[in-house]
Amino acid sequence: MSGHSKWHNIAAKKGKADAARGKVFTKLGRELLIAVKQGGPDPAGNSKLKDVIAKCKAANMPNDTINNAIKKASGAGNEANYEEITYEGYGPSGVAVIVNASTDNKNRTAADVRHVFDKAGGNLGTTGCVSYMFEKKGVIVIEKSSTELGEDDLMLLAIEAGAEDFSAEDEVYEITTLPETFSDVREELEKNGLTFLEAEVQMVPNTYVKLDEKDSERMEKFLEKLDDLDDVSDVYHNWEE
Repeated sequence: MSGHSKWHNIAAKKGKADAARGKVFTKLGRELLIAVKQGGPDPAGNSKLKDVIAKCKAANMPNDTINNAIKKASGAGNEANYEEITYEGYGPSGVAVIVNASTDNKNRTAADVRHVFDKAGGNLGTTGCVSYMFEKKGVIVIEKSSTELGEDDLMLLAIEAGAEDFSAEDEVYEITTLPETFSDVREELEKNGLTFLEAEVQMVPNTYVKLDEKDSERMEKFLEKLDDLDDVSDVYHNWEE
């Protein structure tokens, strides 16, 4: 999902995110809950929680909301029990798609995801059917207008912190890391006062598929339908937007 014109219109991207803020926060709250259940409420000793918090901050989730979600997740009376599941398949026009979900009902979620794929003319596959086309990478996106650092200075800072790659697009800088160095790079950038449009470990495609206007519209609708599912947390694909 990273790069390839994904961030070509920051205003439109932010507007869309603002409209869906309530649903985004609900999904992020579930990710916080899972991270706390797996590794405890202290981000200093729970690297997954630390990374989810960074993802929450990039989505402009208020600190109070983050802290309250962590407290709730670690409370003795919280019986919510979610598990993470990954689905793989092909969307419209054969685009490779990976769907991450968190659910308390695997049968419901599988049926919902399969329905969206079927309606779009795609199909769900078995584990591994498309993931070989992707690599797990840490991705940090910074809006150019949010920092006074020049491109060369930011690139040097990122590389010295352990980043694997750095690129400049029209309105953003994109920094790529190995999954194991993501937290260190992100924390070093935060120490230097940088804020992020996106900061998370995600599945990045090795190659991209271009679609014509009609198929692009079908793909947009397909992705919106997946995102509308409450259990779906992330969707990765190799469509060159």
